[in-house]
Amino acid sequence: ARRAMSSASALRARGDDKELARWRESMDRMRNIGISAHIDSGKTTLTERVLYYTGRIHEIHEVRGRDGVGAKMDSMDLEREKGITIQSAATYCTWNGYQINIIDTPGHVDFTVEVERALRVLDGAILVLCSVGGVQSQSITVDRQMKRYEIPRVAFINKLDRMGADPWKVLNQARAKLRHQSAAVQVPIGLEEEFEGLVDLVELKALKFEGGSGQEVVTSDVPSNMQDFVMDKRRELIEVVSEVDDQLAEAFLNDEPITANELKAAIRRATVARKFIPVYMGSAFKNKGVQPLLNGVLDYLPCPLEVENIALDQNKSEEKVSLSGTPAGPLVALAFKLEEGRFGQLTYLRIYEGVIRKGDFIQNVNTGKKIKVPRLVRMHSNEMEDIQEAHAGQIVAVFGVDCSSGDTFTDGSVKYTMTSMHVAEPVMSLAVNPISKDSGGQVTHLLF
Repeated sequence: ARRAMSSASALRARGDDKELARWRESMDRMRNIGISAHIDSGKTTLTERVLYYTGRIHEIHEVRGRDGVGAKMDSMDLEREKGITIQSAATYCTWNGYQINIIDTPGHVDFTVEVERALRVLDGAILVLCSVGGVQSQSITVDRQMKRYEIPRVAFINKLDRMGADPWKVLNQARAKLRHQSAAVQVPIGLEEEFEGLVDLVELKALKFEGGSGQEVVTSDVPSNMQDFVMDKRRELIEVVSEVDDQLAEAFLNDEPITANELKAAIRRATVARKFIPVYMGSAFKNKGVQPLLNGVLDYLPCPLEVENIALDQNKSEEKVSLSGTPAGPLVALAFKLEEGRFGQLTYLRIYEGVIRKGDFIQNVNTGKKIKVPRLVRMHSNEMEDIQEAHAGQIVAVFGVDCSSGDTFTDGSVKYTMTSMHVAEPVMSLAVNPISKDSGGQVTHLLF
């Protein structure tokens, strides 16, 4: 916080009040989120709907490529053939004037290091749970990963249209198995084949999703036959949030009426502080509940300035330094993912402080090498958009930069390194070499 203030003071000293206001508003209107879950909970389907409603894609395509196209975020042929996500894919979109950077991660335990890569650099996350399967083995794993990186999150109970859907069972499982301090911020109108829409417990409005792809959100009053149930669930939401938020607790204990804005502010404070997890509901496949979830990302998940990021100063015996998270400071960026593309190595960077520009010289703190940035891009799955510069809080990619995953880049004025991601020890590690060059065709059988 002190560094953020000093960066702001430096801008003010130069008379850059307009610039100061511009970048602060830009940072406030930014969210970096990941979507994680157990296998087949609907992460990629949910991301596809998010991209459609935000205007990033103009048609919805299904996972497994049944229509010959496949989901946007599954760009590999094998992903489309198998209907699974193998590598995490980055994209960005705009919703209600906010920029949202999204990383869709794999659910299979085989590719769990891809989830680690993503969560290391994100500020918030959506934990997707299946309303039939509930909290499953990989749900527990990804939740543990989110806790490791201290990531605020919202939960989304998906597939309410399926036979056997029971969101209240899943919510209780999350509280028992994941130790979540959580409560529903919505209740469904009907379940399984009768799933019609949702009631927002904060605003006390019924939501229905009309149009060919559920793009029209129609609000109305709470159905009369649900009034008592809705008020019970709203009271439960207020009680659970009051346990972790003193301001709301005072109003609740004094039996004061709690407005939608007061409740929303309390949920945000508790969520950003990682003391509470708001639970959303819907069916991504049936195009129901995605837009309110997007509103929840804006309302409750933190912007880059609200998250503390720590670097180690190599000039001061790895003394911890709190990064300001502002474009005014020196450049500090972490290479969190490397990908071999048709143009060479693509390096994904999360910028924690400062500004990076095409043509700039940046220094790899781990190796000491200075490198010129030949090309700077923003990723949309496997597509790229060339940009001239990017500032703190953004996720971008660069070409022609030789480095390792976990390397930190600066502008050379500081020698900071970011802490690397957690990688589990391998269960089995071995290398197989042919006896001689002539035995390349020989098959060796290994037994364990």
